[in-house]
Amino acid sequence: MESAAVCCDRCPGATVADTSHFARRRLLKAAVFQPQPGPAGVAVAPGPAHLPGTAAVAPTAPDARLADRHLYRAVTGSITDISPHFITIGDAAGERRFALTADATAWRGEPLMPSALTPGDEAVIRIMPSQSAIADRIWANIGRVCGVIVKSDSERLLVSEGAMKPPREVVISPLASVRIRVKLPNLRPGYLVDIIGVRRRGVLHGLIATSPQPPYRSDHVPPHDQVGGRLPEAITGSAVWHDSADEPYGVLGVFYPAVDPAGGCAEDAAARITPGQAQTYRELPFLAIGSALHVRNECTNIGCTLPVTGCAPAARLFNDHCIACKTSPRGRIADLTLASFVALGGQLEQGCFYATLTIGR
Repeated sequence: MESAAVCCDRCPGATVADTSHFARRRLLKAAVFQPQPGPAGVAVAPGPAHLPGTAAVAPTAPDARLADRHLYRAVTGSITDISPHFITIGDAAGERRFALTADATAWRGEPLMPSALTPGDEAVIRIMPSQSAIADRIWANIGRVCGVIVKSDSERLLVSEGAMKPPREVVISPLASVRIRVKLPNLRPGYLVDIIGVRRRGVLHGLIATSPQPPYRSDHVPPHDQVGGRLPEAITGSAVWHDSADEPYGVLGVFYPAVDPAGGCAEDAAARITPGQAQTYRELPFLAIGSALHVRNECTNIGCTLPVTGCAPAARLFNDHCIACKTSPRGRIADLTLASFVALGGQLEQGCFYATLTIGR
């Protein structure tokens, strides 16, 4: 308690109430996130230490090599050749060819056969566990925009995903307009949206509203309920993914909605938010950048340990529940990189999965 208070006294604008709040969140972290040994067969994804903002993660499973066999792997690149049996992609490092399983499927705005994809499509290819050259799933030109509407008209939205990124343009596809507006009734500035679609020349053509829109404006988030009673050994809720356009290739990591303000959140600093005063829908324990966080997909029973690589300024404002396989008891508790989401068996077009978070070592 005392160390938390000292740390918060160094935060600009901190008050006695802030200090108490920070201390409570750190105690909550200690009580909720108990280090646990990884069960045999649970995958451990090594953090790519050579990439900025990531940290190497020590294995939690008894045999990391055995554990890794349960993880999928995501490979991205521009399609140069496609057939019913093979796909070839090219990037700056050259070309790579992957065999397709007999039941391989693809998505480019809708489900289709892999052979219907075309050269030039930007593909995310899911590689089978322990098979370095066999793929079973392809997503073409998929993108996602999640944040606050800053400008809108009848067909287009300009959405802010945070202070560190430029606003993203979204065009509501006429084919999906009715379906999207059922879930997103307020397409006005100040309201939250989360849309998955197809990227074309830097613009997202929205096709799927991932969840019902919160009824409140982003600047009027309802106060969260204080945690009471016995604290659980792990936190369960919804894990989502964010667009990989601004990330290094294949980076593994998780953006966490409650990064410790004492460590500094670049998003909050850029938005000139006083440490610890960012709007948030739910109370979660504070974690520092670089913390090892074990994320388990309860829909696929695949888990791995990932480094906390950033804040989740939009995810912390949502109160939606994932219904991918069963309804999550909480809203968004983790915002994964695309590669991490695919590695855990997530379906990108669904947008989320039911997840359990614990500290990993």
